[in-house]
Amino acid sequence: MSSLFAFPGQGAQQPGMLQALPVAPEVRACLDEAAEVLGEDLARLDSAEALRSTRAVQLCLLIAGVASARLLLARSPAPDYVAGLSIGAYPAAVVAGALDFADALRLVALRGELMQRAYPQGYGMTALQGLDLTTVEGLLAEAEGPVFIGNLNADDQIVIAGSDAAMAAVAERARALGAGLVRRLAMSVPSHCPLLDAPARELAAAFAEVPLRRPAIRYLSGTTARPIHDPERLRDDLAFNMCRVVDWHGTQRTAYERGVRLFIELPPGAVLSGLARRVFERGTVIAFQGARLDTLDALLRQEVEHSR
Repeated sequence: MSSLFAFPGQGAQQPGMLQALPVAPEVRACLDEAAEVLGEDLARLDSAEALRSTRAVQLCLLIAGVASARLLLARSPAPDYVAGLSIGAYPAAVVAGALDFADALRLVALRGELMQRAYPQGYGMTALQGLDLTTVEGLLAEAEGPVFIGNLNADDQIVIAGSDAAMAAVAERARALGAGLVRRLAMSVPSHCPLLDAPARELAAAFAEVPLRRPAIRYLSGTTARPIHDPERLRDDLAFNMCRVVDWHGTQRTAYERGVRLFIELPPGAVLSGLARRVFERGTVIAFQGARLDTLDALLRQEVEHSR
């Protein structure tokens, strides 16, 4: 029996998400470090207006994930695995001990800037629910204009990335084929597709000077759905995940097959928990946000006892 900390990606952000974190010394220290490294007032970083910026969103997700995990780890056993969807891979790597928080802050700030600069408008991502991968791939093959598979969130929940016009055309066809949900996501960048190859190469160049360590907690790649131990493979995974398809469904299946029965979603929100409940049929799925710390602590300790 094992446990997993899961970190959400863009689209999970909430206005005031940093101010909503628990009041605790571990959280305060994390916020102070972030403010010092970035040279910014974090009170302005998570406003509704600020979160229109890809850079601000990604930084807030990193900070919220690391601060919450550090708070929990100050009193509870460490999880057996960490995993993150898209930008969530960065707090996962920090919590795993593979990447320094200060370096992650600088890299994520650059990542957001590169992505935002590449596609300031006219592009994004759309979630399709109720169609399988083969059907969606057929729709993309017929589309005019750039549109690609971006995320595999579930057997019947697929996210596409591309231009607004191309996504709108695919969305219309998807509805005609019976898609139960077609929703434009709250992001202006076509992530996890070849449109971001060039920004990913720029980020990889910046990564070359950053020291990485072997993860102390097992790190599951949200792209390959496999563990990564080697620091150089982790460097590649983090730098290029913006232009590679996210296989989140496969990542969850891998965790479950490896014995994970406690899935804890770090802030913000509970989007990943909803997806996880379809995979972790004989496990416990819970989101940090809205849960009591003593409940999370008890669950982690229970998993440790079960694994003995």
